[in-house]
Formats: sequence, structure tokens, C-alpha cells
Amino acid sequence: MLPTLAWHRDTSTREHLLKAAQNKTARHVQALLGDRFQVLEFERSTRSAVDAATAIGCKVKQIAKSLVFRSGKNEPLLIIVSGDNRVDEQKVHNILGEDVFRADADFVKASSGFSIGGVPPVGHRQPPRILLDQDLQQLEVIWAAGGTPNAVFRLSPGQLLDLTQGSYEDVAEEGSGN
Repeated sequence: MLPTLAWHRDTSTREHLLKAAQNKTARHVQALLGDRFQVLEFERSTRSAVDAATAIGCKVKQIAKSLVFRSGKNEPLLIIVSGDNRVDEQKVHNILGEDVFRADADFVKASSGFSIGGVPPVGHRQPPRILLDQDLQQLEVIWAAGGTPNAVFRLSPGQLLDLTQGSYEDVAEEGSGN
């Protein structure tokens, strides 16, 4: 069982302007997460990390970007990286011992069931291998996509680890974050 992150509307962010998930896909992610987390929706798209951070009122680095890659064996790999970081594919290659490639939109949709910009860390059609950006561990609160480009949910780095059963690794390009 995952530890519960005490839920409250944080008025230091714009979280109080969000509404509970209404979209069918976001509600599906909410059902997968259970009542430990709350998937919230914006009226407009938060497809990019900058858009999401602006809409929430948090720092870009607090956005946990779920990026789908394709392994050399044509299997999905989910790399969840801090919003202001970029994935260093050579580092990922060194960790996994195989080539990795950025997935195109068709592969992302087919393997995860979600569209780019809304890929959550859970509920993928084909269970991926999961790597987590070690820089996320420095944060108290992070925000992940909730299944659509305008849905998010709040969690801690420890909860992300428990939820995904991934591993924290050095996957970011040098100097890509702040």
C-alpha cells in the first residue's frame, strides 16, 4: 500500500483553479490510482512541461514528464524525467545495455494507450520498463500527467517510485536542468 500524501488545495499554486477529472481517460487513470491521489483537469491543454507548470503555478522542474522510448527490441521504455531536464539516450543505453530510440506518436499510443502530452506513469496497455530521473528525488511535490494533455495529479517522489516500481537513475543530459 502506498503512503498517502495528505490532500489539500494548495493556495500557493493555482491548484485551487483545477477541477476533478471529467474526461473519460482521466477518470480511468483516477480509477487506477484510487483515492490516494486526485486527478485534476485544466480547461486548456498543459501538453508541455512549461504549460503545465504555468497552469499549476509550480516550478517546471516539479513536472514529471512521462516520455515513452522504444528499446532496440521494440519494447516500450518509460522514462519519467524532471520538467526542465532532457533525456540523455547514451546514459540510458549505458544503464540498460541496449539501444533506445525516441518513440513516435503511433508507438506511444499503441504501447501505452495514451497520447503524447498526457502519458501517465501508470496504466499502460503494454507494461514498460521504467526509469525515473534521479533529480526528481530532490523535490517534495511533483506533478504527473493524468492521461490527457490537460489532466495532472500531485504526488511525492517516493510515491512515484512505489507507484511505478521503476528505479531512480542518472538519465538527464548534463546541464539540461537548472
